[in-house]
Amino acid sequence: MIKRELRTILLVEDSLADAEMAMDALSEAHLANPVVHVQDGVDCLDYLYSRGAWAERGSGDPAVVLLDIKMPRMNGLEVLTRMRADERLRRIPVVILSSSREESDLARSWDLGANAYVIKPVDVDQFFDAVRTLGQFWAVLNQAPEQG
Repeated sequence: MIKRELRTILLVEDSLADAEMAMDALSEAHLANPVVHVQDGVDCLDYLYSRGAWAERGSGDPAVVLLDIKMPRMNGLEVLTRMRADERLRRIPVVILSSSREESDLARSWDLGANAYVIKPVDVDQFFDAVRTLGQFWAVLNQAPEQG
């Protein structure tokens, strides 16, 4: 059996209420993966590039980035564009987790290389189920190529 290092789930969400619910849902999924929450796209890129407040975080990319679209400073589509343009970051799975039902956001996310687009359910139980399922799939079941 291959021993794999547990990779982080990176949650990029400016709404503290949504972030708290997502983190609770991931916790309820009993994933061993650590979850890191950042509040906008600038912080997300700082995390991915190990700079600024994240300069000491060590190496290794997240198992998945759960990415909101509408955020201050840098929105999720800008983050996705930069990740897909970077040789090192382009294979990191990105799941858009957004309240936006706008067709343009959906189409643009897919065009930019999102791995999935999940509309945040209004219902709390549905939201928990969606995030739990996302965490289990991307952190446990999904097989990513070796980094290097």
